[in-house]
Amino acid sequence: MPKRDFSLVNVLVVGSGGREHALSWKLSQSSKVDTVFTAPGNGGTQNNIPINVEDLDALADFAQKNNCFTIVGPEAPLAMGIVDKFQKQNLKIFGPSKQAAQLESSKIWAKNFMKRNNIPTARFEIFDDPQKAKEHLDSIDYDVVVKADGLAAGKGVIVCSNKEEAISAIETILTKKTFGDAGNKIIIEERIDGIEASFIALSDGKIAIPMASSQDHKRIFDDDKGPNTGGMGAYSPTPIIDESLAKKIQDKVIDKTIQSMKSEGIEFRGFLYAGIMLKDGEPYVLEYNVRMGDPECQPITMRMDFDLFDYLAASSEGQLQSLPQIKWKNQYAVCIVLASKGYPEKYPKDEPISGISNSEDSYVFHAGTIKKDQVILSNGGRVLGVTALGDTLEQAIQNAYKQSDKISWANKYCRRDIGKKGLSYL
Repeated sequence: MPKRDFSLVNVLVVGSGGREHALSWKLSQSSKVDTVFTAPGNGGTQNNIPINVEDLDALADFAQKNNCFTIVGPEAPLAMGIVDKFQKQNLKIFGPSKQAAQLESSKIWAKNFMKRNNIPTARFEIFDDPQKAKEHLDSIDYDVVVKADGLAAGKGVIVCSNKEEAISAIETILTKKTFGDAGNKIIIEERIDGIEASFIALSDGKIAIPMASSQDHKRIFDDDKGPNTGGMGAYSPTPIIDESLAKKIQDKVIDKTIQSMKSEGIEFRGFLYAGIMLKDGEPYVLEYNVRMGDPECQPITMRMDFDLFDYLAASSEGQLQSLPQIKWKNQYAVCIVLASKGYPEKYPKDEPISGISNSEDSYVFHAGTIKKDQVILSNGGRVLGVTALGDTLEQAIQNAYKQSDKISWANKYCRRDIGKKGLSYL
């Protein structure tokens, strides 16, 4: 469809990861959008603006001068109040306010919110004293998950299989301060064993439209072994969430969250992400995010059969009800995260990458990359997100790995079992 030549808008996408590349890519296809800028962007995004995501003044200044509608990818600027700042300056922006972003910026705030609004979640206690936290372990007879209260780039959650691991987790967060001030307080919650899935919705503060279902793969090694990461791959849709379960999650978690926030005087506009644990057919909220998941965003975006810009603009204005129902491609999408060996601990950088190519049914979204003299170099732990479509889940997995295997650099690493959980369900 040719771009219309009237009232075109520029878009500023804030962030530098695979999620932001996917959003930029999709938004650039809109007939309403002229130029998509990314701040600071990465080796794969176009029109990069060298502004840090936490430099709110510079971002606002750029958006003002370039007539931009701003879309915020990562959690840090949302937690800092970028939306409130932009709105005070009459700048159009998509995302939740600082107050609404507490659902992600403080796990303690979120757990207390769920408790008082009867949103299903694991039982929990809150501690800031390592000794009292350890004493609590003696009074319970179940395995636990230990979580840092604040933002820790997706790594502040330690799943424990016994008391020794729980004590070690308490020391890591509260005593050694591995996550800095994010770990000034911790939550010790009951470990619910079940099947994990991601449920993301788009809300304008009044209603919430579910996005396509997806499943993320958090651990670094195959068969969900090793430490948690930001996510090593994802696929959409997931057969784990059928229609009746999707409705249950929408009613008991998503709609209830939006309405409870509203009744507490907080309007939630933006992407609401619920990390769900399914046990005996019932959903429990593990955590909230107040933005699109990464890597879930990549396969979800690949399957969008609608103009994303329309829906983000309507969400920011409280007007989602006025838009038609969203449509999805009747295909599966799989994203394989290619990482640097050593991630999520120490890993090498600045390694030249070869073999990146896009096709009609696959796209390589950049995350930890940088472009120097026309060469793409590794510049992070999670480097690329190779995302492919297929008419079946199996075909989408094959297509994604086929593209992934063409790409090489010295310390490339990826899991080889992304999507297999879904296959076992089918």
